[in-house]
Amino acid sequence: MPTEPPTTTWLFPPASTADGHGVVGIGADLDPGTLLTAYRSGLFPMPVEQDGAVAWWSPDPRGVLLPSDLRVSRSLRRSCRRFEVRFDTAFAEVLEACADPDRPYRWIDVQMAEAYTELHHLGWAHSVEAWDDEGLAGGLYGVSLGGLFAGESMFHRRTDASKVALIGLVELLGTGGDRLVDVQWATAHLAGLGASEITRDDYLDRLPGLAGAVGPNWVDPAQGVAS
Repeated sequence: MPTEPPTTTWLFPPASTADGHGVVGIGADLDPGTLLTAYRSGLFPMPVEQDGAVAWWSPDPRGVLLPSDLRVSRSLRRSCRRFEVRFDTAFAEVLEACADPDRPYRWIDVQMAEAYTELHHLGWAHSVEAWDDEGLAGGLYGVSLGGLFAGESMFHRRTDASKVALIGLVELLGTGGDRLVDVQWATAHLAGLGASEITRDDYLDRLPGLAGAVGPNWVDPAQGVAS
């Protein structure tokens, strides 16, 4: 079971007060208690600009992937056979790859990396990895709150590796009504895998049931839901 950190001293405005860009506010810290309060309020952090102040976002519409909507093409199923999916065996390496300064639109700076590393040590942040004979081929990381997985970033070094990691995540979560992957914005890449958009109000309505559900067993994924 994850460890609950000290309660944050920060108070966030309601997600419904976000501006036209989806920003609720700028500032606060990235302590574990602050991050968890934000996710439980429908917010996530991202710097306004590279290495800049942290903004708290609640986009409308919200990009989501319902596990039952996952689309896996025949060619992607073949790719799945090339990789082994693992969980939390290389969180630091996944985070480092996602934060690669040579990647376009890089937003994961040192303070963000340190914050999610601390969340990982407390049992809230997790990595999903696709491995092959050459090593870590791709993966993703995010925050797990009950039946919600708030995806933060993904990367690949070999074709389809990040997609295979996402498939592994969905298989771990299961397909019940209290399961959802928050992808923040539904890009064309994610839409091809079944991601869609819902309104902010819909997301916020679903959030308490998702966060309060019994989550997957990250310690021993083969055993299904957490005890």
